[in-house]
Amino acid sequence: MRFLLVEDSPDIGKAVSTRMTDQGHAVDWVTTLADADAVLASSAVDLIVLDIMLPDGDGRDFLARHRARADATPVLVITARSQVSDRVSVLDLGADDYLTKPFDLDELDARCRALIRRSSGAPQDDFTAKNLHYEPQSSRLQIAGETRALRNRENRLLEVFFRSKGRVLSKALLLDRLFSLDADVSENTIEVYVGRLRQHLDGSGVRIETVRGAGYRLSDH
Repeated sequence: MRFLLVEDSPDIGKAVSTRMTDQGHAVDWVTTLADADAVLASSAVDLIVLDIMLPDGDGRDFLARHRARADATPVLVITARSQVSDRVSVLDLGADDYLTKPFDLDELDARCRALIRRSSGAPQDDFTAKNLHYEPQSSRLQIAGETRALRNRENRLLEVFFRSKGRVLSKALLLDRLFSLDADVSENTIEVYVGRLRQHLDGSGVRIETVRGAGYRLSDH
C-alpha cells in the first residue's frame, strides 16, 4: 500500500513512517501542505494520514480542497485538538477517521487497516480462495494447510492483488503502491516480485496472469 503522511513533527513523523515502512508499505512523508499537494499531483496513494497544524497552513483547508476534487482516497486526521467540535469539523469536511495526539501506534495500524478495507470494499482483512488462506496483517499465506513465508514487500504486493482481484494492474501502478517517490526502482523490480509471488502461489489454484501490454491480474478461475 502507498501512504501519504503529512506531519511536521520530526518525532511523530519518524515513528509513524518507520512503523509503516517496516510493515512493507511505501510511505511519502512530507512536512508541508505544498509538498503534500505535489505528491498527489504526481501519483495516487491508498491512504492519507494528515496532521492539522502545518507550517504553511491548516490541514482542514487541504482536506476541503482534496474532497472538492471528488477524490475518495481515505483520510485519517491526527490532531492535538481534543474538543468534540474540532473532531466533528474534520469529519464534516470529509475526513474518514481521526486520532487525537498522543496516540498508540497499534491503534493507528488498526484504523489504517479499517480504512483500507472499507475503501476496497472488502468486509475483512483476510482472503480465502481455492485452497489458499491469506492474512495480510500477519504476512501469513497458507496453501492446503502449508504456511509459506512472505517478505514485507511480497506481502504488500499480494495484498494489492487481492484487494484488486480480477482487475488488470499495470507495472507503473504497482510501483506506485509499493515504493515511495524517492525510491530508485524500475518496472523490472515489479517483474522480480511477481516472479516470487508466483512461486509462493504454486499449487494454490490462484495465479497472477500476465496481460500482454497491460500488466498483471490475480485470478482463481
